[in-house]
Amino acid sequence: MKLTDTFIRHVIANGKIQKHSDGGGLFLYVTPTGKKSWRLAYRFAGKQKLISLGPYPSVGLREARDKREDAKKLLREHIDPGEARRQAREAAAEAARNSFEDVAREWCAKYSPKWVPSYQKAVIRILEENLFPHIGKRPVNAITPRELLAVLRRVEERGALTIAHKALRDAGRIFRYAVVTGRAEHDIAADLRGSLAPTANGHHAAITEPVAVGELLRKIYAYEGNFFISRA
Repeated sequence: MKLTDTFIRHVIANGKIQKHSDGGGLFLYVTPTGKKSWRLAYRFAGKQKLISLGPYPSVGLREARDKREDAKKLLREHIDPGEARRQAREAAAEAARNSFEDVAREWCAKYSPKWVPSYQKAVIRILEENLFPHIGKRPVNAITPRELLAVLRRVEERGALTIAHKALRDAGRIFRYAVVTGRAEHDIAADLRGSLAPTANGHHAAITEPVAVGELLRKIYAYEGNFFISRA
């Protein structure tokens, strides 16, 4: 006889292990203390196997039956449901270890020692304020060009066009690092070249007064510089 929701709710502990079958290898497992969970017994390659389908009531009767049917489908395709679940867990864990933020911070740790402190802070600030909140937890190899563009559009729309361009530049460097370290197949930032509005390049009048020139030279000498600029 198949199980019912009413029966399952009213099963109570009796000090012993209880197994209430729903058919097709699916059964409700009840511990001596009354904790309930779903389990599925099946045979693969001539061996009897058992997998857990989750605790009750987090996994209800209908969902447990759906999981049973999913497992049967795998068996018909000569795939071990238990092995398939193990591989899926490993793939998910691998993806979690290779999130965009993880790869970005690894990239920064590798290359930032060559940068001046002010440039290090600027790069990290751009990442933490503009990219990490939106795609930081996403697996780096799962982010699409459209997804990255949507993030950059947020920056662009708030009027921070220069920051948007820098965010795109740094994203490209991170994706290229992900490619060479085997975590991504393609630099998706390269697909977005020309997608942002160009920054304005203004022209400034030349300084001709000797006093002003001297002041400019003093400021240039005192400037700490960034990754691209340094004093002679």
